[in-house]
Amino acid sequence: MKFTNQVIIGAAIVLQTACVTGHRTLDLPATSATAVSGATHGRVYIASVTDDRKFVSTSWDQSVPSVAGDVTQLSAAEKDQLIGRQSNGFGHVMGDVRLPPGDSVTKRVRLLVEQGLMRDGYRVTADPNAPNSVAISVDEFWGWGSMGFWSLTFEAKIQCTVTVNNGDGSSHTAAVRGHGRNPGQFAKDVNWQDAFGPALEEFITNLSREVDKIGLRADDQASTSAQRKAGDSSGVYDELKKLDDLRKAGIITDQEFDAQKKKILERN
Repeated sequence: MKFTNQVIIGAAIVLQTACVTGHRTLDLPATSATAVSGATHGRVYIASVTDDRKFVSTSWDQSVPSVAGDVTQLSAAEKDQLIGRQSNGFGHVMGDVRLPPGDSVTKRVRLLVEQGLMRDGYRVTADPNAPNSVAISVDEFWGWGSMGFWSLTFEAKIQCTVTVNNGDGSSHTAAVRGHGRNPGQFAKDVNWQDAFGPALEEFITNLSREVDKIGLRADDQASTSAQRKAGDSSGVYDELKKLDDLRKAGIITDQEFDAQKKKILERN
């Protein structure tokens, strides 16, 4: 009886997964970007989110981002919606999984980054002059199903390179990842969602952990830095003006002026 039940389950999996050609449109779990009460750490401007995932033409490895056909014919808009590949009951790669119209990978990643920053007490702003500017490169955002003898296992991986420029000419980069895994028996939307859900949440958590390592600055730090720069610039100007006055008064020669000017500029 036990063996008969296993055969029935296995046959059901094959039937459920055999017709997976074409497209599966998948609504991912929502990740709302809710600000933390009393957020005071500073303002962050998200300058860009780019989909830099590498796709190949049809691959037998579902975990590799791929398209059915010629990958060179894939438009940027189509690529931005693709998030996985389906397989049939024998493990053969079949149809793709994509986000619904109006949604995209870059939009999702922007929301994830906003959520991570806000959870850590930062305020996301539309002001490009904010103390912190963030650029995000999407390296992975992909889900797939692996066929076992009696079951399917759904997995999802997210990885982004987050680069912070905090206005002082320096930049800091971190790789932020998320992974989800869901053992299921049928290729239903809920099983895909239960793999992506943990991956999305783990990405947000990991981003929050990376915030202190990637050089984000509070507004008061940026103000102090700007004031220091202004003070330094004013000091250099005063030194050069005094030196020029000495040259004009004939106290130093042009050659001495040039030599001292070079020293001042190199020092600053």
